[in-house]
Amino acid sequence: MSKDDSACKKCLSKLPEIVYNRFAIGGIPCVAPLPYLNEYADAVKRFKFGGKAGYAHAFAITMAQTVRESYDVEKFDCISCVPMYRKAKKRRSYNQAELLARECAEILGLPFDDLLEKFKDTPPQHTMKRSERGKNVKGVFRVRDKSLVRGRNILLIDDIITTGNTLGECARMLKRGGCRDISCAVVCTAVVI
Repeated sequence: MSKDDSACKKCLSKLPEIVYNRFAIGGIPCVAPLPYLNEYADAVKRFKFGGKAGYAHAFAITMAQTVRESYDVEKFDCISCVPMYRKAKKRRSYNQAELLARECAEILGLPFDDLLEKFKDTPPQHTMKRSERGKNVKGVFRVRDKSLVRGRNILLIDDIITTGNTLGECARMLKRGGCRDISCAVVCTAVVI
């Protein structure tokens, strides 16, 4: 994967200088450097659906800065990501959350561990009504290996937080697997008024 389709200097100069603080379902803290609006939403859609995997590096730079500003990075034992169902990942050819997590791990000097598996296929969350999203992700994730989760502090990465159901369900599974603490980070947050 090349990084030559990363963000341009003009775009980088427009980045907001605030941190968006949200909570995933279950009260799990989540930070985001960008609102899911305008050019940021367009860029994330190109990254997620338009084959622009190289955007991960630029997004991860700004995510890592937000993580440093919001959390004590030294408390994390590892970084992980929200998984995709294997057939969906094969169709897209990459999991955007995994690319972000791997890039953030490299920037922050933390190990990346693939801790979760999505073992049931479900409709994409963005196609569901807000009221249906919790049910759509309930019971579709599982911990791959509890020995990699037990007693650890984990930073969980995804691309967008809207309702917080996906991150909340992943966090619930990691807690059931015995992790000590979970915090989350995403590229964009839906703006909550």
